Amino acid sequence: MARNAEKAMTTLARWRAAQLGDDKHKKRRPYLASECKSLYACEKWRMQIIREIAKKVAQIQNAGLGEFRIRDLNDEINKLLREKRHWEDQIKELGGPDYQRVGPRMLDHEGKEVPGNKGYKYFGAAKDLPGVRELFEQEPPPPPRKTRAELMKDIDADYYGYMDDDDGILIPLEKEAEKKSISKKLAEWKTNKESRCQKDSDEENDDDEENIYAVEKSDDEEAMEVDGSQQRFVAHVPVPTQQEVEQALLRRKKQELLEKYGAQE
Repeated sequence: MARNAEKAMTTLARWRAAQLGDDKHKKRRPYLASECKSLYACEKWRMQIIREIAKKVAQIQNAGLGEFRIRDLNDEINKLLREKRHWEDQIKELGGPDYQRVGPRMLDHEGKEVPGNKGYKYFGAAKDLPGVRELFEQEPPPPPRKTRAELMKDIDADYYGYMDDDDGILIPLEKEAEKKSISKKLAEWKTNKESRCQKDSDEENDDDEENIYAVEKSDDEEAMEVDGSQQRFVAHVPVPTQQEVEQALLRRKKQELLEKYGAQE
């Protein structure tokens, strides 16, 4: 077995000692990107965040981690993305390149751009979680709208109904409907006629009903009916003759002429 002094001289031991020494002097990333005024340091912290994002994106591809762990990983990735954007803004302010304009887009393991909702993105197995799958279902595109020229292209005389009688379908249907209508009206007319005849026969048979319009006959008229002579009508008021009516009209006309021309004179 090698002694402890020999073990200390091995390459692995020296590399381990160097790592432990670096950890002692390792600096923590500033909480606010605006506090860092060095462009080199901003580039270093940005690359560190990108490595952390890549590590977590690789972990979230495992669907067996469970729903809660996957949701936590997805939240951590989105938090790192926001932090990276802050460092990129600080780099741009210090005179560095604009990574948000020229930088690569965030892609998933299939090479597609990571979709999201209002800035929040989903990675790996997070896209298959309950309630998230519906966000990625694309709605069917609306049907294309036709122009006025395309709509008017198919309009002809048949559209306005001018050729409905030429197909030989409408006329037989109209004839059948006409026959049904005539038979229905005829049945109604016969029913009404029978009811009117029945009503008239009932009125004729009802002799006990008092006739309020009957006129009492005098003794002379009853005697004339018994004798069988011709019945005479008796007028209870004086009735003028035709000649008397003509004379009255003539007198009225003369009076109107006298009043008219006498007043003018």
